[in-house]
Amino acid sequence: MKKNILIVVTSANQINSEKSTGLWLSEFAESYIEFSKHGFNITVASPLGGKTPIDKNSLSEELHQEILDTEKFLADTMKLDGAKASDYDAIFLPGGHGTMFDLPDNENLQSLLKEFYESGKIVAAVCHGPAGLVNAKLSNGKYLVEGKRITAFTDSEEKAAGLDQYMPFLLESKLRQSGSSFVTAPDWSDHYEVDGNLITGQNPQSTISVAKEIIAKLK
Repeated sequence: MKKNILIVVTSANQINSEKSTGLWLSEFAESYIEFSKHGFNITVASPLGGKTPIDKNSLSEELHQEILDTEKFLADTMKLDGAKASDYDAIFLPGGHGTMFDLPDNENLQSLLKEFYESGKIVAAVCHGPAGLVNAKLSNGKYLVEGKRITAFTDSEEKAAGLDQYMPFLLESKLRQSGSSFVTAPDWSDHYEVDGNLITGQNPQSTISVAKEIIAKLK
């Protein structure tokens, strides 16, 4: 049987009236490409469904055509409220600053994360993707990340990116408040943490490592 992966991306396209945002393309693309290579079925969903906004800053690098070609999979995403945890073996949240605005309070996502985690399925996120984890709770009322070794885009990286003042919260600080054992590595280094079926990566540089860890667990 082929394994099924649900990738949840942001629908948010604005930080404020001056600054646009969205999905960080490489975090989606690199993982999508890795999953495809191994023949997994991939479904892409977002809070609003439809076309996913892409952060234009994520297009300014020297991107391989293979990365750019994945944009077509973001043209018509499934609306998140149509996703059922029972249909998938893993859930993965790539980042981009958009996630900071529409994932933390999304009740559909919180419910999915709880179901995935409690049924022993893989819950994974990279960079700002763990914004989706900050308010997720288990059936016992505890935060999903409580007591877990995790990582995400660090406060140091957010300040270096110059966007700390524009965020609704600092991701590392918020995840620490939720009781996680947050682990940092130097800015922009490839770093990921695995705690049981919870896999998290620090930044865009960590995407492929996270994807490979998901694949290893699904195999």
